[in-house]
Amino acid sequence: MSRSALRCPGCDSSNIIDDDLYAQVQLVCVDCGAVVSEGSLADEHVEGSGVNFVRAVTSAKKPCPNLIKGLQRVKVICQTLRVHSGIENLSQSHYQQAYQHDSFINVSLQKKDVLAGCSVLVSCRLLNWPITMGTIGCLVDADLEMVGAVYREMVKILNIVAPIINVTDVMEAHVQEYKISSLHVPEDLAENPKDLTKRAVALVELAADTWIVTGRRPIPIMMAAIYLAWQSLKPTKQRLKFSLDKFCQIAKVNKHRPAMKRIAEMKEVLCKLGKEIPWVSEAVTADNIVLHVADVLQHRYTLLKRAQRSHEKAQLDNCEVSCGDSQTEDGGAPSQISDFVKETSNSTSVEQWEPHSEQGNGCDNTCTVSDPHGDSQQSQGPASNWGKRVLFAPPCVVNAKRRRVEQPELKDVTGDEEISDSEIDSYIRTPKEVRDFALNQKMLSVLKSQKS
Repeated sequence: MSRSALRCPGCDSSNIIDDDLYAQVQLVCVDCGAVVSEGSLADEHVEGSGVNFVRAVTSAKKPCPNLIKGLQRVKVICQTLRVHSGIENLSQSHYQQAYQHDSFINVSLQKKDVLAGCSVLVSCRLLNWPITMGTIGCLVDADLEMVGAVYREMVKILNIVAPIINVTDVMEAHVQEYKISSLHVPEDLAENPKDLTKRAVALVELAADTWIVTGRRPIPIMMAAIYLAWQSLKPTKQRLKFSLDKFCQIAKVNKHRPAMKRIAEMKEVLCKLGKEIPWVSEAVTADNIVLHVADVLQHRYTLLKRAQRSHEKAQLDNCEVSCGDSQTEDGGAPSQISDFVKETSNSTSVEQWEPHSEQGNGCDNTCTVSDPHGDSQQSQGPASNWGKRVLFAPPCVVNAKRRRVEQPELKDVTGDEEISDSEIDSYIRTPKEVRDFALNQKMLSVLKSQKS
């Protein structure tokens, strides 16, 4: 019913207005003040459409502030690395999936920050974008152990099979971090990034062929290769005087301590190959090997074979000398020694330096002579390191750690234990020992008689 048709039941007046003085709106007659009708909260018209209860309860929740900050952190890392939008979107997707997992919800903010870097790392590897874990560690300001642990946990949770990146694949991107172009340093210290990358990659490949890369972190190896490549491209006196610390200062990069050891190892390999260069008459040492790096890298496969042959020949000569000495001392050795030495030298592969070959066969390239007291030599066998007898060997073999020998438990001696044959033999005296013992007893008896 319209308001104009309403009339006051008391005075029959049509002068009726809305009285909204209180929370409930009422129709009141102006003439007599009577209440014509009372409004109801349930019957009042509410503006807007009705919302279902289920829809109101199950509405999308807003992301938490830490998730928003993490996604922003992922975006900043991607912008710093200058990756394309595909890697950025994939990184944010991986971060959001890993963040909502139970393993990363109740963790520290530092670990969530590392998670953002690992999301970018795995996305770059999936889309074949060269980047190292050390670069991510610098961007998120965390140690590599923590970055590696979070990366492994994230890959396991998301069930991602990320490809393994080779050191040579990331060398070009790593060289860009060194500010040694003509725009940053003087002309005599500047170097073209492309030439530097090519020489550094060749050094890393040589290091991989000689087991230096095996089990090592890539950043120190690349730093050592770039340093030696920079010196060898223009081996002037000024560059040769530059230490690794000074080189890192002018290149505006942080120095890694293991890089000094990698430089020494690479120089040792270069010296072994440099000694095989026919046209080099001077003695090749660690101080002047930088002058011959270009020749070594150009003919590295031939020099590796020559060095292997020279090493086998030296071992053969030493073996023959040692076998000859043992033959003169023992009064006669087996006649098959020379044949065994020849067979051993011939069976050793010339391609021993290849990383995919069995380096363990190098331990057979030694002359061993059967000895009547073989038990003592067998006890010393495990202590000998075969990695020091071959030309190139993995670092874990050359610098092998001593293993703890478990001490046998002490048992109560009852006298009923079995005596082994070797122990019985130790109690039996040889004729010479019997004569010496009788002579000593006679001398002791003479001394006692003189004292008395």
